[in-house]
Amino acid sequence: MESPVPATEITALLGRGTQFEGKLHFEGRVRIDGVFKGEVHSDDTLIIGDGAEVHAEIDVATVIVRGGVVHGNIRAKTAIEIHAPGKVVGNLHSPSVFIDRGVEFQGSCRMDAVDAKPAKNTPAPAARPGQPS
Repeated sequence: MESPVPATEITALLGRGTQFEGKLHFEGRVRIDGVFKGEVHSDDTLIIGDGAEVHAEIDVATVIVRGGVVHGNIRAKTAIEIHAPGKVVGNLHSPSVFIDRGVEFQGSCRMDAVDAKPAKNTPAPAARPGQPS
């Protein structure tokens, strides 16, 4: 029987100088220090390292941005941490958000429980001509 992985151990690393495009699903803690484009899904922790460049829709339990740049929306069921000199361009949604002094953040921040599935924005029905709106 496998022993559980310690909470601080990195289970996978996308190191500096590497590039990956696609969908990433994982268990444990994954750290990205290279270039990633696509989607990230997990019930565990994603760490964005200094020098990383991430263009992704992120939906995980915990996101820790230690540096680097993230372009895309981040949904985290537990927490989002953004540490200087990190930069995030996109919307944040998590019950717990920490943004360090010196971080560059462009987007909106929503702090409440994250539903299991993202809510789809359904447009309101258009008013028909001749009917009050």
